Amino acid sequence: MYQQYNNNQTSLTLPIELGLPKGHIVYVINAFIDSIPATVLYANESLIGRPQYSPATLLKILLFAYSRQTFSGRMIEQMAQENLAMKYLIGDPDVVPSYRTINRFRSDPKNRSLIEIMYLYFRQSLINNGIINHEALFIDGTKINADANKYSFIWRKSSEKFEARLDVKTKALYHDLIQEQVNVAMIAEDDRTSVEALRTANSALDQEIGQLDKEIAAEKPVVGGSAKKRQRRRLKKFQHLIQTDYLPRKQKYEEQQATFGDRNSYSKTDHDATFMRMKEDPMLNGQLKPGYNLQIATQSQFVLYYQVNQRPTDQRTLIPFLEKIDFEQTPVNYIVADAGYGSEQNYAYINETLNRKALIPYTMYRKEQTKRYRNDPQKFQNWHYNTGDDSYTDHHQIHFSFLKRTTRTDKYGYTRHYKVYQADEYGDPEKYYWSRTPKDHPRQISVNENWQQQKETIRQQLSSPEGGAIFAKRKIEDEPVFGNLKANLGFRRLAVRGLSAATNEIGIALMAGNLKKLAQ
Repeated sequence: MYQQYNNNQTSLTLPIELGLPKGHIVYVINAFIDSIPATVLYANESLIGRPQYSPATLLKILLFAYSRQTFSGRMIEQMAQENLAMKYLIGDPDVVPSYRTINRFRSDPKNRSLIEIMYLYFRQSLINNGIINHEALFIDGTKINADANKYSFIWRKSSEKFEARLDVKTKALYHDLIQEQVNVAMIAEDDRTSVEALRTANSALDQEIGQLDKEIAAEKPVVGGSAKKRQRRRLKKFQHLIQTDYLPRKQKYEEQQATFGDRNSYSKTDHDATFMRMKEDPMLNGQLKPGYNLQIATQSQFVLYYQVNQRPTDQRTLIPFLEKIDFEQTPVNYIVADAGYGSEQNYAYINETLNRKALIPYTMYRKEQTKRYRNDPQKFQNWHYNTGDDSYTDHHQIHFSFLKRTTRTDKYGYTRHYKVYQADEYGDPEKYYWSRTPKDHPRQISVNENWQQQKETIRQQLSSPEGGAIFAKRKIEDEPVFGNLKANLGFRRLAVRGLSAATNEIGIALMAGNLKKLAQ
């Protein structure tokens, strides 16, 4: 159950409306949020407990605050108490949400769907008004600093190195326990480094020490000291080592490996944040900082879709981002991005799965257009290809015949197919020299035909009048959005922690930028 909300019934209606200039952004925010049906806004309504604040109220408060470069929950609450435009959005001057309510709302995972629906209605509004069309989606990414200490890093390689050292010590400990005749036979030999194995060893030591306690209590004094007491001291030393060192460290390393996922680092302050190289580098030392990789899809400088990723590189974020886009609502013909997204896997997904055209240059696209590259005789792309016998001939007149087909699978699971060509045998000393490697093996080249065909297609599409004109818009589509977000709105660092909360907050910040542009 939500509190009754109606900003048209207030004792200050006349003074507030007179105090706001015509075309103020609050009118755009108010009209946009009110255009979303109440059944959608109140989908998560609870019928028990104290009535909640209306999601419409909180969304309007956050959108206006972010458009005014205010991101702190306490500052937003103060703004709601003192700002005339904010009071217009709230309606009832006596009802002001606290900073806790504001922070909980923008961090709540349940509100992810509400923000996605907000973008759905915004896109439909732009389509209805003819602001966007079906020409192309422009995709780009930027890094946003997480709300985390920049020295709170945990590195995968360091964790794996120290865990391996601990495993060596753990195996040595089991050898010592066997020498002390402790019953550790129930622990498999290939499982002696796990947390469960250490707990089992600790239980076995408990039983052995308990048995020694009984035997020591019953034995008589012995000249030279009791051997059982000496054994008990050794076993207690092993148990102390397990309880205070080996077991806690092993649990810590396993938790770290689970937190890493497919990442190489994370922050102790915000476990979802990954250490990335930021463009803002005041120390000029390439320092990595905890952050998130924001991907956006724009048209007419309006953000239509966005996604927050934990991967530092743009290339691996493209397919997950495209999977999220609703191509039924925005059936564009072209996907436009910079060279950081160009890869065989991405081209195949766009062309074959989405049935769209990619205007995405690959990494070597610009270099391959240069005269120096095209005249370089060492590049097999510049060699003569013999279609009849499927072979290559280099500038030394060395003939490379087809040898075999092979595949290579990268660490992310994508498989590429290659054709291997090998230099023929020559009796002539000079040709023999050019047909062999420095280690006197036959020279070979590997050709990825699919990749070569994709690059040729990309070159044709980028050089065509239509494709070139669309790709030329990329610089004035995405970059101004990021400039507006970071410079004009001042949104460079998150105020919340966790991937879900970061996705919510960035969605609100981008929508505030959209509405601010729409109001202008």
